[in-house]
Amino acid sequence: MKKLILFVILFAINLSAQKDIEHLFKGIDGCFIMYDFTNDKYFRYNEERCNTRILPASTFKVPNSMIFLEEGIIPDENYVIKWDSVDRGWDKWNMDHDLKSALKYSAVWYYQELARSVDREIYLKYLEQLNYGNKIIGEKIDYFWLDWSLRISAVEQIGFLKRFVKNDLPFSQRNIDIVKKIMIAEETDNYILRGKTGLGDLRDGIYTGWYVGYVETNENVFVFAMNMDASDYENITSQARINLTRTILKELNVL
Repeated sequence: MKKLILFVILFAINLSAQKDIEHLFKGIDGCFIMYDFTNDKYFRYNEERCNTRILPASTFKVPNSMIFLEEGIIPDENYVIKWDSVDRGWDKWNMDHDLKSALKYSAVWYYQELARSVDREIYLKYLEQLNYGNKIIGEKIDYFWLDWSLRISAVEQIGFLKRFVKNDLPFSQRNIDIVKKIMIAEETDNYILRGKTGLGDLRDGIYTGWYVGYVETNENVFVFAMNMDASDYENITSQARINLTRTILKELNVL
């Protein structure tokens, strides 16, 4: 009887938590999951979708950056690749990039050029060691995180990010620290927000987008992952995804 009562209480708490942010997803097919390090607790909205694997898109730039550094493809975050003068439709992509700016502006071409220097077996080794989603690489070594070959769920993103926070990854501390540094999106007296967006091109008329990362406060660390779909690009821009996630984090008293 006590177990039944406990189950009902926990279910009610979980349902209540889900309703707390349900209004923020009005008209949006998406999900959100957060892990609270201090209390060892998860918060989930739309649990079924949280467990559904989708393309990582540019959120894969987080492990990819560490792979490039660890394999010596680049020496540090200041490594510059000159723009090849190909117009890619955005002035932030039509410029020279180093790892810092390429991650900030999600410069796909920069990461693709570096990816061509990584052997397939090396990528497979890291995907296995990271237990990263379905661990599948498609035909294109410079595109598998964008063509739906590689897939990962929001729950699995949290698993990866937890290890990232704890420095429990097959990379040197130096290289982990470099990527943590260039992921900083906001820093205040009360918290540091690190994050990475990701967006998949239209597929069956739908864009699929991410915002993942973690908030480090003075007393705690909160790891989060949000993904969503939209048929209209204006509703799923990087700023739209960031704004939605920040609103959720504020409602949960993290920011």
